Amino acid sequence: MWSRAKDTKDIELRKCFVQTLDNMMTENEKIVIFEADLGGASGTTNLKSKFGNRFIQAGISEANMIGMAAGMSIKGYIPFVHTFSPFTTRRALDQIFISGAYSKNTINIYGSDPGFYAGANGGTHSTYDDISIMRNIPNTIVLAPADSVCLEWCMREVSTHHGIHYFRGNRKANPKIYQDGSEFELGKGIIHKKGTDVIIFSMGGIFIHALEAAEELEKEGVSVEVVDMFSIKPFDKELVKNETSEKKIAVTFENHNVLGGLGSSVSEVLTDNGICTKLIRIGVDERFGQVGDPELQRKDYDLTKERIVREVLKSLRG
Repeated sequence: MWSRAKDTKDIELRKCFVQTLDNMMTENEKIVIFEADLGGASGTTNLKSKFGNRFIQAGISEANMIGMAAGMSIKGYIPFVHTFSPFTTRRALDQIFISGAYSKNTINIYGSDPGFYAGANGGTHSTYDDISIMRNIPNTIVLAPADSVCLEWCMREVSTHHGIHYFRGNRKANPKIYQDGSEFELGKGIIHKKGTDVIIFSMGGIFIHALEAAEELEKEGVSVEVVDMFSIKPFDKELVKNETSEKKIAVTFENHNVLGGLGSSVSEVLTDNGICTKLIRIGVDERFGQVGDPELQRKDYDLTKERIVREVLKSLRG
């Protein structure tokens, strides 16, 4: 069981990203940061005056940015790279795969504003397939922190590992989930509350809505367990197996395509272990990104607590 942060007001994830990088670059002179013309929006250009040529502006040239980061890895540096999530995954996939993973280099990739968080930047800047892409590359680490506390931990953790590491998150603030200083573990889900009837798996910025849905279902007499699966790869198969086998329903809830992400990860575990618990996968299904306010988009895709409640009650009541 996890203790919720008392102060639920969080800092913007982009500020957390920059502050954490500042601290890490101060502590370790081998850490460098690459930007693809988003340094002003993310705030990383503030690091240039302090760290000089350890801040590298690659411009709108994401594939080249990954190639340069791979080259820095060969020279013993620890590169972090940032741009919007579709450009760190779809656009630069071949470079990540060949120059990065296949060549056994280290690149830490922050894909910002995934899914509906792209907002007014539109469908070209949206991705609901980044997790699916990255978890299919051998030996990658794929993370989706729910708040700034978890994001900072993820950044520090991946900096100690060799290989390709991808973490996604919106740039603005999420409700704060974790207390400052909380510790996490790669490949381990976090049970926020126990329950006996239904289990909800979620991750990232919309995790808060899974917690809210559980509260609504409890009012209907349904006992709900809620798990933060921030570590998509490595994935906590044992938790899924042990906590799902006796439940009536399992739900996955994600700001991602229903194919290849959290829903698929849970489904694979259930299938591999012969667990017959009904699985309801809630995510984006056969749709592209679009232009609009992120909250309006979230509701348009029906990534809401109301949908979780509706789907669960419908299934329980036949």
